[in-house]
Amino acid sequence: MNDSPQQRWDRRMDRPLAAASMLFLTAYAVRVLALDLPETWRTTCLIVIGAAWAVFLLDYAVRLRLSGQGPRRFVRTHLLDTIVLLIPLLRPVRMFNLYDRVQRRRRDGPRLTLYARVMVYAGLTVLLLGFAGALTVYHHEHDAPGATIRTFGDAIWWACETLATVGYGDVVPVTPFGRVIAVGMMACGLALLGAVTGSFSSWLIQTFAMEDEKRPPGDSPGAS
Repeated sequence: MNDSPQQRWDRRMDRPLAAASMLFLTAYAVRVLALDLPETWRTTCLIVIGAAWAVFLLDYAVRLRLSGQGPRRFVRTHLLDTIVLLIPLLRPVRMFNLYDRVQRRRRDGPRLTLYARVMVYAGLTVLLLGFAGALTVYHHEHDAPGATIRTFGDAIWWACETLATVGYGDVVPVTPFGRVIAVGMMACGLALLGAVTGSFSSWLIQTFAMEDEKRPPGDSPGAS
């Protein structure tokens, strides 16, 4: 099967984009958490953040060109990619696109591995998105008037209860930007929870079906 130029580009950029995402998140974390960081290192972090974002922009521009679509149509059909480009800390959400690519490639093959991959990807997405959300909220909340999220530990706890959609209410964002982040994380938490539970349920159903197929005729449970 011959891949399209866009598929070949996506496959070629998987690792560079993953590396750029980790560099972006690391540089942002150092800049937010290391409050007494020397100015030289703070500038270095900004350079790394800018370089990583340039990689994201290059990838977006190339995919726009290879798609053969106009800019407006491309933005409409790739809304998630556009949002992630504008807010790079949401890049873990692009794991949803990876689910679709894996599913299409394995549509005619065994699906047990697919379900396991979806659950692993969802778990990684939760960890990365939770960490990025905690960083962002801590950055904007810790010195805000009336803030309840004062430490990064508070931010981690808030991210966990928000992604799990528990919402104890003991620590909550008070700034408009923090509340926008909270809404986005609640939506992502619901989607990721649905992906994991749905994949696990499908995996169990297929496992039981395969076991039934291997049994000799008349040896199924409940057979007389």
